Amino acid sequence: MNPNQAYDLCCKYQGRRVRINDNKGNVHVGRITRVDNRQVWLMPDNNFGGYGLGFWGFRPGFGYGLALGVITGIALAPAFFW
Repeated sequence: MNPNQAYDLCCKYQGRRVRINDNKGNVHVGRITRVDNRQVWLMPDNNFGGYGLGFWGFRPGFGYGLALGVITGIALAPAFFW
């Protein structure tokens, strides 16, 4: 996924719980709290496979930043957790 597509999807899903796959095979689950031109900010969702608040880059109020260039896929999380 190119960064422009990732940016558009992140803006569309801002405020919602998502599941993001990165280019290293990691899965990030959380609520999108902020999107800028370089990264998306996720508030981790520990109950559904998120890293929790101790993960690197945590910033109070925003969660942690994930660079748009490393995102390979984004989906709404509720579709995965019935």
